[in-house]
Amino acid sequence: MKPSIRSIGTVVAMSGVIVALATGVLEKFSEEFDVDVSLDTYGTNEEMLAKIQAGASGYDVVFPSVHMHDIMQQLGLLAKTGIGSHPDFKNIDPQFVRSQKDPNAEYCLPYAWGSVGIVYNRKKAEGIESWADFFALAEKGEKIIMLDDLRETLGVGLIMNGHSVNSRDEAEVSQAADYIVERLGNISAFTYDSIPLVQSGDVAAAHWYVGANIFAQEMPDVLKYIIPKEGATMYQEDMCVLASAPNKENAIRFMEFYLRPEIAALNVSQQLNGTPNRPALDLIPKGIRENESIYPPQDVMDKLEIFEDLGQDLKL
Repeated sequence: MKPSIRSIGTVVAMSGVIVALATGVLEKFSEEFDVDVSLDTYGTNEEMLAKIQAGASGYDVVFPSVHMHDIMQQLGLLAKTGIGSHPDFKNIDPQFVRSQKDPNAEYCLPYAWGSVGIVYNRKKAEGIESWADFFALAEKGEKIIMLDDLRETLGVGLIMNGHSVNSRDEAEVSQAADYIVERLGNISAFTYDSIPLVQSGDVAAAHWYVGANIFAQEMPDVLKYIIPKEGATMYQEDMCVLASAPNKENAIRFMEFYLRPEIAALNVSQQLNGTPNRPALDLIPKGIRENESIYPPQDVMDKLEIFEDLGQDLKL
């Protein structure tokens, strides 16, 4: 039987699915190493964790956000791979080794990053620049959508009140929740399945991921993605091998394969997200590299905050 690996990565439900890996990357690995690669998807980190903890078997590689990487490592769900000691790990920008539990990248590989901002229909909402503009649209009678994600949605309330999205302060968290609750009547839905509605104009704007640029690239006169000027959240996904992986050797080989700049650049070209692989930046098409909603300038980067594992304080 031909060797294989099975991976599970993030997906946002919509027409034209975005998954954690570009098909071109999977095809190149499969061809070079004669390994079949299959990819399943999940909507949220919590859904993925529940699936693994419920006994889903046969998976080798997983793509958690950094805070979920920490949680899964603490739960003993991840295998030590030694990827941080690989000679090509020098390609990885050290600022993206963010895991609190894996500071030397002994387990996981920093894989991709991006912002979570606003995608809007240019015929309905041209010129919006901020979260304030986003909520003002609803007050004018336009429809808006927010993500069906606990921390992303509460994060907007925290940002708008000048707090960290990782706040553990009960008063700050309550204030952020109140900010969203006060606007519930103007929020048409909490969902990931927003892009078709914004494309059609049924919804003016949606709280969404940088991957919206894929659709904006196809319909530049209709769609635009922005990072709100008040600030936004930033996600980072890491590539990890499960402790229960039946094909650990191939899984680690895949991580090493992804350290190649040309492979990381190929993934970015199809996914339109950021890469921690520094040499890959020179191989990315200029139109992507110079798109400030994908690779924002430092003053904007300074306003992007990544989620941390809050432990028991998540109950807040």
